This record gives sequence, C-alpha cells and structure tokens, in this order.
Amino acid sequence: MNLTKDELRHVPLFALLDDEEAALLATQVELKRFAPRQRIYKIGDPGKNAYVVMSGGVTVSTVDEDNQEVVVAEPGHGEFFGFASMLEQTAHQTNAVATEETTCLEISRDDIAILLERKPMAGMDMLTVLGRQFHASQQLVRGRASRNVNQLIEEDATWGERIADEVARFGGSWAFIISFLIVLMVYTMINIVLRGKAWDPYPFILLNLFLSMLAAIQAPVIMMSQNRQDTKDRLRGELDFDVNRRAESEIQGLARKLNLLSDKLGDIDDLLREQRTSAGQGYSTMGS
Repeated sequence: MNLTKDELRHVPLFALLDDEEAALLATQVELKRFAPRQRIYKIGDPGKNAYVVMSGGVTVSTVDEDNQEVVVAEPGHGEFFGFASMLEQTAHQTNAVATEETTCLEISRDDIAILLERKPMAGMDMLTVLGRQFHASQQLVRGRASRNVNQLIEEDATWGERIADEVARFGGSWAFIISFLIVLMVYTMINIVLRGKAWDPYPFILLNLFLSMLAAIQAPVIMMSQNRQDTKDRLRGELDFDVNRRAESEIQGLARKLNLLSDKLGDIDDLLREQRTSAGQGYSTMGS
C-alpha cells in the first residue's frame, strides 16, 4: 500500500524534504498494517527494514543481562524505530510489538539509497532530523531515575551547607570527643596549678562562657546538616517509589502475558478435545 507525498510530509523524519524529493520517496516506501499484539520484528531478525509509526502505537523492548524485558521506547505518530539495524545491515537488537491497531511506514536501505542517488541534499535534511531525535534521546537517558542521590545533593549544595556537613561529621566523631576532653582537662589543670595567677580560676566562668557559645553555634549547624539529611532521605524515597512503580508495571505486564498464555493453552486444549471427540465419532461410524 503506497502513500502520497502529503502523507509523507507528516513524518518528522521527512518533513524537510521538498515536493520532488517527497514524491520520489513516496513511490519507494510502503505502508504496513499490524494487528494488536502482533510482532513487527524480534531480536535476531535481519535488519532489512526500518519503520515509522503513522497511526497506533508500538513497544520496542530488549532483554537485559538478568533476562528481564526492558522497554527501550514507545514510539508514537511520526516516530521511527529499527533505523540503526537497517542502516548498519545488522540483526535487530530489540523486539517491536504493536500495542494496538497500527499502521507503519516500511523503509528499506534501498529506498534511502535511491533517494540519495537522485537527490543528494535530501540526506542532509534527514540527518538534521535524526540529530534532533538523537539529542532528545540523550536528554531522556540523563533524566532516568537511576540517579545517585548523594551526587544530586552535592551538586546543589552551597558553601555553607558543605561546612555544616563537615562540622556535624566531626562533631559526632570520637576524634572530637577525645580531643575536646583533652582540651578541657589541660585548661582546667593549668588554671588550678597557677592558682592566684590563673586567668580563669575555679569555677571557670570564662570556660563556661566559651562552652555556652560553642553549644549555641553548634546546635543550629548540626540542625542544618540534619535538614540536608532529611532531603536526601526524601529523594531516596522518591527514587525508590519510581523503581517500585516500574517493577510493579513489569510484574503486571508479566501477569498479563501469563494470563494470555493460559488462555491460549485453554484454546488449544479445547481444540484437541474437539479433535479427539470427532475422531472417536469417526471410529464409531466406521465400526458400525
């Protein structure tokens, strides 16, 4: 099923082509229709063709090292998939399945080659659109939820917040406790030994003043650090929620596949029962 140049113009990949280039490409490409849940291609199939979604929806997925299905993309109207394998002439590294009644534009390497042979400048137009798509994909990858919370916090931390973290970290360590006890013991012993010449004799009023000032400053600094820790915990909770939500979605998808498989097995079982019944009736008729 062929299409017109005007229909081809609605595809972002070919939006920059002029009328003559679009008309030439329209005579080469072909429209393909896919039923819901129909596989367009699977991992290992020869990458002869690429596809552009004209209507409907497609799920492009792969399998990771843990044999878990990972959704790579869900292209909608005007978006393409399978182009890398088509251009490299290698086997597909993903699975593509139609999620609903879908119409796709099927493009082969020869179609692109014929267009570039007759209209070389059309290649620059398509490369421009592909570059935009590539940059958009990079932005999506950067924004995924598999982020390091500590790194995100540190990137946004101010100079004062970093100092607060260091103060809280040192103030809650044995090094601070031991060194502080040593300073207190040396201070009090010196003032006791000097007696009348001591600058802060017993009951060490100046020392009490310093300790009060230290406590007054240290408390809000530690609270500032605790607030940052609360922010980290909140971000961790949000990221854990995103991960759990994706895991739940994958489990639900697996459950749907198992239910579909169970229905198919039930249909096959019913078909086999009918065949056995028909065969039994046939043998009865022959015996009589």
